[in-house]
Amino acid sequence: MIELTAFANAENLKSDAVLLDIVRMSGVRFTWPGRNAFSLAMDDFSLKKGERLLLIGPSGSGKSTFLSLLAGIITPQEGAIDVLGTDIARLRGAARDRFRAEHYGIIFQMFNLLPYGSVIDNVVLPLSFSGRRRKRCEGAGGIHAEVRRLLDSLGIEQTLIENSSAASLSVGQQQRIAAARALIGSPELIIADEPTSSLDRDRQQAFLDLLFADVEAAGATLIMVSHDESLSTRFTRVAKLTDIARISRGDRP
Repeated sequence: MIELTAFANAENLKSDAVLLDIVRMSGVRFTWPGRNAFSLAMDDFSLKKGERLLLIGPSGSGKSTFLSLLAGIITPQEGAIDVLGTDIARLRGAARDRFRAEHYGIIFQMFNLLPYGSVIDNVVLPLSFSGRRRKRCEGAGGIHAEVRRLLDSLGIEQTLIENSSAASLSVGQQQRIAAARALIGSPELIIADEPTSSLDRDRQQAFLDLLFADVEAAGATLIMVSHDESLSTRFTRVAKLTDIARISRGDRP
């Protein structure tokens, strides 16, 4: 019953044009167990509609744990993680997976493409799990037309779209395919985990230009994690993980 009510609440809120907070995390406590226990505590964090947040921090600082909580890949021992009016911490695993497929676009650091799938197969993969995103594509002129629009905006040549598997592409091309997969169907929240780490400076800036253009066109909210503080000027808000969370090792905070 909680899950059905949560989805109904999310639908009502998404139809409200004045929705301000896409994300609100309150009283969150999470601890990885074991000899090298790691704990994260967050009293209050919010992400507003249309915001572009850059989260800065070195490797091993807890950024991946934070993103995993935000995406519902892991759940906190305490607290609420409200996304689009739904407390995803209260959803069961399968319901969280469905919610993530409907409302999140995720650009993984290692891309996580299907290596022997075609370019199109990789981009449309989220539509197999999200009826809402599929309908948005169909309403925008058709799925294949939307795929081609996204790939064209990201600078992927037509010959690659038609003839290449993901494994045959360069790292930069794979990165852009991963971005198109995250953006297809206009999910409300885009999460990008170090998406420019393997690009040189010129390609990095070009990639961000294209990513921001499509995020803005979709009216999406973006949170990107990076250790590169030089990217700060591109974002509406910049924060270190230690600005929004307390991190400790060994004992729970």
